[in-house]
Amino acid sequence: MANARALDKRRKSIRNIRKITRTMELIATARFKKAMDRASAATSYTNRISQLVKDLAQSGLKVSHPLLEERSEASKSVLLVLTANRGLCGGYNSSVIRAGMSRHQELSAEMDSLRLEVSGKRGVSAMKFREIPVDESFTHFEDQPKFDEVEVIANRYLEDYTSGKIDRVDVAYTQFISSSRQIATVETILPLSSLEGVDGEGESEENRSASMYEFFPSAESILEEVVPTSFKVKLFKCFLDAAVSEQIARMIAMKSATENANDIIKQLSMTYNRARQSQITGEIMEVIGGAQALEGK
Repeated sequence: MANARALDKRRKSIRNIRKITRTMELIATARFKKAMDRASAATSYTNRISQLVKDLAQSGLKVSHPLLEERSEASKSVLLVLTANRGLCGGYNSSVIRAGMSRHQELSAEMDSLRLEVSGKRGVSAMKFREIPVDESFTHFEDQPKFDEVEVIANRYLEDYTSGKIDRVDVAYTQFISSSRQIATVETILPLSSLEGVDGEGESEENRSASMYEFFPSAESILEEVVPTSFKVKLFKCFLDAAVSEQIARMIAMKSATENANDIIKQLSMTYNRARQSQITGEIMEVIGGAQALEGK
């Protein structure tokens, strides 16, 4: 039978751990709600901008923009992997890293030049452990990424793409679908030809001419503003999805840890009670044996 004092000491330590995991669960829950509101708003905004580009395509114009044109001989690519700065969030980081590494192997075989950029200390550490060189790292993004900070990265990608320094940009992140479903995925965000219906093909002449918008000064000038903005918002949404998915993963992991701590405490309490009962019984038997020894004298 285990020592009762050791069992009680272990039970107290697990109670302290339970307090920590419960607190982290509450913090993650509060942050999750804020991050989800931002991600939901960004989703609506992104969809609206994409719809505007589609309307431009349906207006009878020949849509042409460097960011929409796929390059037949793409040889230079950028892979951006979005991870967290902290752990204790289940398999969140490992899932994104696995997806990113899978795409990294594919692009390494296809492209002449591949630039790897990682956001998050966990991702940087994982690449260092695998001895994979990281060209650029970002560790300043937390649970509430700012658009101005993401825009700096987006502008650099836009400049490199239009100047021919890169031909493709892929982002590995955890896509937020709902509070109960998040998927680690890799998405190609440049070129923007992946936008459905953006080229206007398959549309009838009546649909093309029946646009609900009047463009001033011209649809072409609006396109010059909308397409780069669409890319920036798309990249920003990737960061927002990663942030809210991280908080959900941490909330679930800490809730599971708290429940496991409760189960362990219950088991230890039962074992402690049995050990304590056995110890008391032994002490009573020693007292009785001593009394009988005295009476025998």
